[in-house]
Amino acid sequence: MKKAVFLLMVLMLTVGCRSVHVSADFDNKVDFTAYKTYNLMTAEIAKVAISDLDKRRITSAIEESLQSKGFTKSDNPDVLVNIFTKERKEVNVNNWNAGWGWGWGWGWGWGGPWGWNNYSVTTDTYGTLYIDVVDARKQELVWQGQGDGLLDLHPKRKEAKIREFVSEILAQYPPQPKK
Repeated sequence: MKKAVFLLMVLMLTVGCRSVHVSADFDNKVDFTAYKTYNLMTAEIAKVAISDLDKRRITSAIEESLQSKGFTKSDNPDVLVNIFTKERKEVNVNNWNAGWGWGWGWGWGWGGPWGWNNYSVTTDTYGTLYIDVVDARKQELVWQGQGDGLLDLHPKRKEAKIREFVSEILAQYPPQPKK
């Protein structure tokens, strides 16, 4: 029993510490093993409201991931890949204070009200990346992956964060056939 509780705690800590939370949805009637080639929906990706640098980072990471899974880029693809993004800001206000003063009750000595307050305001940016896989022949969405997490706006770390988002999302593609 102790071992089961320990394993459950380790699992909860591991899942809780992931920096990118992912999910995927797909059409369970589709045979994903039939898909071997892909291409990007460049006209649609061009409309996404992020910088061209980030678009190139995301599409490059997608292409590398798909090619590592054995997919081939083609002008006559089986599937088309599209992206879109959402961003939200979170403002955190923290107040720490410590003080002492006079009054009735237990304690030592007399004095006036002394102490300090410290306020801290931080802003975090969270982003969601959606990766859509569309059947090129039917023009129907067959798979959608979503990753949500804290963004890093520092250029060198941003590249790694984008790769992490894409890698975590596409780890679920193609979905495994039911046994």
